[in-house]
Formats: sequence, structure tokens, C-alpha cells
Amino acid sequence: PTLPELAAVTCSGAVLAAVRSATVGMPVQESAAAPFAEGRWLFSHNGVVRGWPDSVVGPAGDLPVRDLLTLDAPTDSALLWALVRHRLRAGASPTEAVTMTVREVAAAAPGSRLNLLLTDGVSVVASVWGHALSVRADEGTALLASEPVDDAPGWREVPDRRWVRAGPDGVHVGELD
Repeated sequence: PTLPELAAVTCSGAVLAAVRSATVGMPVQESAAAPFAEGRWLFSHNGVVRGWPDSVVGPAGDLPVRDLLTLDAPTDSALLWALVRHRLRAGASPTEAVTMTVREVAAAAPGSRLNLLLTDGVSVVASVWGHALSVRADEGTALLASEPVDDAPGWREVPDRRWVRAGPDGVHVGELD
């Protein structure tokens, strides 16, 4: 509901937008909708953690109790955000925080779809794990989306099990496993 007001005053080098289609059994409420935020960071997850919540009890156990007690919502996406945020706070780079979280959760919950998106307002880091992600880069601009959002030429699908970092220095892709 606040999108028109936000759009009128938003200026950023990197923007994260998400539309939520709730997984069956997950709460449908505003606090469960991405992006999740802290300071300069915005985070979103496209996918599902298989076996939620039992499959990720191990990774969740490594979080500070306060982080668990203050999750934005009782959802897989909010837990993934807590895991990424914990790594960022510990000094991991955005690419490391996303990569380590995907690897850990994929090992604990096989068959999960883990497209994570993280931005600091300058660069965007995304993962592709069991789900689709496309990128289009031209003239200093990059778009990352689950599927092409227009008919413009240049869209390419990012292969599975990769990370993507888009920022002022261009678009870079690396392997997750």
C-alpha cells in the first residue's frame, strides 16, 4: 500500500522489489512480505525451504536467540534473512553471506529453491538454486528478475547453482558449489 509514496521519494543505485505469493502454510501478512530490511540492507527470497521448519533447525540453532525471537515473520524467507544478516554482521561480504547461507540451507533441506536477493543500495547479489533467474545488462544498467520483464533484447538465463553480483563494476557470475 505504500508503494506510490515510496516510489515518489526513492533514489538509489540498486533497487529491490518483490511480489509475494505465499507458500501454503506460511502466514499471509505484511510483516512476512519482502523486502526484509536492516540499515542499508534489503533482502528477498524467491523459492521455498523444503521440510520447513524441521529441516532448518540446525542452521537456525547457530543464530543468536535474540535474532530468532525477533524474526520478521515465522516464514522460511525471514529465517533466511536472519542467516544472511548474521553473516553480514560477522563481517562476511554480501556475496559470501548469500553463498554460505545457500550452501548451508541446501545441505540441510535438499530440494529447496533458494533464489536470494540482497542489496545495499549500490550493488545487488543474487543466488540461483533450483529456480529461474534472468539478467539483462546494458549501458551501465543491470536487471535481475525471475523471468524477463519485457521484450528487450539481451536477457539471458543464469545457470543453476550460481551467484550473480551486479553493481557499478558490471555483472559478475560465480559458482555456488
